[in-house]
Amino acid sequence: MENLDRDQQARLLRLARNTIAEKLGIETTIEVPDFHEPVFREKCGAFVTLHIRGNLRGCIGYIVGVKSIPETIEDMSIASAFRDPRFPPLRKGEFGEIDIEISVLSPIEDVKDVSEIVVGRDGIIISRGMNSGLLLPQVATEYGWDLDTFLEHTCYKAGLPGNMWKKEGTKIQKFSAQVFGEKELGMI
Repeated sequence: MENLDRDQQARLLRLARNTIAEKLGIETTIEVPDFHEPVFREKCGAFVTLHIRGNLRGCIGYIVGVKSIPETIEDMSIASAFRDPRFPPLRKGEFGEIDIEISVLSPIEDVKDVSEIVVGRDGIIISRGMNSGLLLPQVATEYGWDLDTFLEHTCYKAGLPGNMWKKEGTKIQKFSAQVFGEKELGMI
């Protein structure tokens, strides 16, 4: 998938904010964007992340392309605001405090050697049996993790011991993401 330009990123962020506002019954003056370019018909994985004062408030996404990018952003905006099991549903009073970040994912690749993973560029998925965990590329950067720590925390996210990434039979995959948010684009 080609990288989205700044205008396309801003339109997706406005879509996410409008979708959450509508679900909360909040009227906005934000114009509903147009998604006529061919890139928006592509299907790829994407996550919507919500923060309040720098703290995570919700993050849910599709790992692989299921729907078009705008449809995915609508679905994941609602899911991250109201269905993330780690948090209660977003309340009307919190709407003005959230800042929204979107991660549009590249196709997933199998990792044969962990040296293929670049911290800050790649997100990772670790799975073993019925357990699976995913961390987006920006998580390692935000916490200042090195590769081993990133792998350990992805194991924890999968409900596995931290060293399970080293064991035969554990599957490691990577992906990159184009990450953009309202703060970075000066929208809030």
